[in-house]
Amino acid sequence: MTATFTILVADSISPKGIELLSSHPSVRVLEKPGLTEDQLLEIAPSCDAILVRSQTKITRRILEKTEQLRVIGRAGVGVDNIDVAAATERGVVVMNTPGGNTIATAEHAIALLLALARSIPQADASMRAGAWNRKAFEGVELCHKVLGIVGMGRVGTEVARRALGFNMRVICFDPYLSPARVQNLPVQVADDLETVLKEADFLTLHSPLTPETKRLLDARRLALCKRGVRIVNCARGGLIDVADLRRALDSGQVAGAALDVYDPEPPPADFPLRSLPNVILTPHLAASTAESQEQVGIEIAQAVLDLLVNGTIRNAVNVPNVDPRTAALLRPYLSLAERLGLFMGQWAPNRISRVILSYAGRLNEHDTTPVTRAALKGLLRKVAGSEVNEVNAAYLADTLGIVVSETKTTQAGEYTDWIGMEIQVDSTTLQAGATFWGKAQRLVQINGNPIEAPLEGSLLVMENRDRPGIVGRVGTILGERSVNIASMSLARAESGARAVSVLHVDGAPPPEVLEEILRVPDVYSVRLVQI
Repeated sequence: MTATFTILVADSISPKGIELLSSHPSVRVLEKPGLTEDQLLEIAPSCDAILVRSQTKITRRILEKTEQLRVIGRAGVGVDNIDVAAATERGVVVMNTPGGNTIATAEHAIALLLALARSIPQADASMRAGAWNRKAFEGVELCHKVLGIVGMGRVGTEVARRALGFNMRVICFDPYLSPARVQNLPVQVADDLETVLKEADFLTLHSPLTPETKRLLDARRLALCKRGVRIVNCARGGLIDVADLRRALDSGQVAGAALDVYDPEPPPADFPLRSLPNVILTPHLAASTAESQEQVGIEIAQAVLDLLVNGTIRNAVNVPNVDPRTAALLRPYLSLAERLGLFMGQWAPNRISRVILSYAGRLNEHDTTPVTRAALKGLLRKVAGSEVNEVNAAYLADTLGIVVSETKTTQAGEYTDWIGMEIQVDSTTLQAGATFWGKAQRLVQINGNPIEAPLEGSLLVMENRDRPGIVGRVGTILGERSVNIASMSLARAESGARAVSVLHVDGAPPPEVLEEILRVPDVYSVRLVQI
């Protein structure tokens, strides 16, 4: 039987993954790791699929030459080496293998904890140099020490389980864990990061890199740590301000650090921590185990085969799992749902426990699962940054302990189509609804009350007591800071009650403007939402 599909394996993946591909009668496998971009430009146009790990970069230049290409498979979690936007424009599905390296990463974090505690690399280097200096490498025990974990997703949870086996006391901070999930964890959960920093003898980071977490550990937060803390980072290099960490290591505020990730990668030759004796550096090895690489190799090979042979899409990062015709029909709803999710994610407090999506009108003629995923993608953008997508959003919500449900009705009331989102946080419930006005996407309901605001640009969402003068005072504050109000709408149950005002402004006001608005009497909260 003549091969129907050509799959280029541009980076080394596990032999079992290659065997799975090669054994299919419709597939021809080209194993060519280490190709340059120019070499890829020669081969890629004749390929139906390309498999990579982290080395090979699939650029826009390559994608523009690939009329035949249908899928790019990444044997790993991230897709930083793939131009996903260009792939999407070309109709190329991008897949990855989420969760395949969870155990490997957790075990590497524990290995670095032990290496820090006992100075194992330094003692090994000393022995190889011919010395016998036992006193120089006196260590500390993990038993009865406090391990602080920042980020309690899949990897953080696995690290906690292993640390408990060392009889450590585990305290964690993750602002996006739901109360239900927290109650089931055998660890102490802190309400704020500062509590973890002040109590931890060892600190390990397992958070995604987002605008909120970039340089999470800077000089100010490092100063809050217990003196002599030891820090491990197997998550993202950008979580730590390296210059501030260097100063803390020099002063003894931080006793030691072990890093597996860097920003950028590889780190430059003058990386400021290379020369420090109390620092352990590994070259992004956390996911590099035989078992992990075998698992992700098999997973990505099977996923690519499923798409090419059966048309089944799974673990995609750029498209919902629907056929092209349905995807085209749902595209406006996907956009509306994601924008509503972005609005709610920035307006609502952290630690969401439940999300209810409500649909009405023509949308219910189709499977609304992709729309729900788009809404969750927007909602969780604040939590996971660019790592959240239409496929992994539901999985991420489940990881955070968020219960997601849908309700449907065939009657849309005064609107032809309707998408609503209700969020529960502790005893608080927040709700918003959106629809189309022509082609424009509009916010038309907040907490059950009518409102009219665009779902785009910079929005100030203000909760206040409905009384004369508040809007005028807020307008004056914005005017004095040259912030123009494009439009404003207010939702309230009755005169004098608690109201929610949405101000569409030209440009994002700086934080000090929001702080001044908060000082206005009877203003309860104000948040900047950017869509």
